[in-house]
Amino acid sequence: MNANSSGISRRRFISTNIGAAVAACAVPSFVPSTVLGAQGSVAPSNRINVGCIGVGPQGRGVMSNFLGQSDCRVVALCDVLKRNLNAALEMVNKHYQDKSCVTYSDYRELLGRSDIDAVLIATPDHWHVPVAVAAARANKDMYVEKPMGVSVEEDQILRQVCQQQKRIFQFGTQQRSSGQFRLACELVRNGRIGKLRQITVWCSASRPGGPTKPILPPSDLDYETWLGPARETPYTQGKAIDEQDAWKTWWYNYDYALGFVAGWGIHPLDIAYWGHPDMMKGVLEVEGRGVFPTEGACNTAVAWEVSYVFADGIRMVYRGTRNGYDKVIPMNDFTDWERKYGKIVDHGTAFEGTDGWVLVDRTQIRTSPESLVETKFGSGDVQLTRSSNHVRNFLDSIRSRQPAICPIEDSVQGDILCHLADIAMRLERKLKWDGQKEKFVGDSEANRRLRMRAPRPAWRWV
Repeated sequence: MNANSSGISRRRFISTNIGAAVAACAVPSFVPSTVLGAQGSVAPSNRINVGCIGVGPQGRGVMSNFLGQSDCRVVALCDVLKRNLNAALEMVNKHYQDKSCVTYSDYRELLGRSDIDAVLIATPDHWHVPVAVAAARANKDMYVEKPMGVSVEEDQILRQVCQQQKRIFQFGTQQRSSGQFRLACELVRNGRIGKLRQITVWCSASRPGGPTKPILPPSDLDYETWLGPARETPYTQGKAIDEQDAWKTWWYNYDYALGFVAGWGIHPLDIAYWGHPDMMKGVLEVEGRGVFPTEGACNTAVAWEVSYVFADGIRMVYRGTRNGYDKVIPMNDFTDWERKYGKIVDHGTAFEGTDGWVLVDRTQIRTSPESLVETKFGSGDVQLTRSSNHVRNFLDSIRSRQPAICPIEDSVQGDILCHLADIAMRLERKLKWDGQKEKFVGDSEANRRLRMRAPRPAWRWV
């Protein structure tokens, strides 16, 4: 992004920060003793200072986890929607019982603070990578909400910058910090279900519909900045926020996201990858088909079936469950899977081997034979990283400088699986993906779809 992309010049940037500093010195405020390290809290010299960029409902949910950690402090908030900032600030002030947290409408001002060690990034999807790249260049460690980029090239750029800057990266795929998901993957990786043959993955599909009539944006939304690098389009009811008569539509609009094929799908696909990390080695084949709405604000897939065949012969099938698109078709009919695994909820991952299977979602883990769920692993077995709290794992990684449970390398591979599904659906032909070169084999049109979308000139960020 260039220096003037939202009308903030370098002179104004400096004067804003100097003014804030002077104001902070001029106005006396009560500082609790806990801020200074008393009463068993962590002293400022050992505390991790966190800034939160994007504090809508999801951002505030993750932020509350940071507030619950005694060795970090949320010191800054940023959002382009005033009501989000107000709600988040109220949470922070109530938790710390003071008013020391500072708010910003421009994330670059927050990243310019040398006292901030790490950031939570929970913006709309099309802003994830631009903000994360800027954070890495500002030497901030980062917890980035899923999914990652709206193109594979964006993912690759972020990975390169994080590695160059030696940043700790945690992806918001928090299922890795739940015991049942770790157990499922350990069962697979230790051969307890025999030789792995097939993986099945499912999640909620995108919703259809949504208003298309242009209206004025909400008065407390900086819509120009909200759009940022995305193409310029009028505001429509519910585009950026849930409103009384319209639900949020950006989740399902291709200008800002891939839809739930990535927004929800990254969770069960990440678990599939965690259980079988060799899937992205060598050349894999992928083909798919999907249903894309042609009316309404939402235009990402509302039903799909995507098949992957990995270099080792293991297959994976990925489907979307019904989410407002109620027509029952083979792509969203789970009768065949339920005959094998039992009741299918709206998301999950199942691994099938020669000697049994394991299914896991956020409500349960089921195995066949049932005794597998009682498996204990020994010193000679593969034992995955143990985490019971995704934010806690991130903070511990910042201190140790060891990778978080979902580091940038794994995160990119999981996100690529989402992009492969979307591209295969749109092209409706079998594609070959070279996992080492990270490009399609002999298909220029498919490779073109990997490239970063051209940002609006005023919002160029690379």
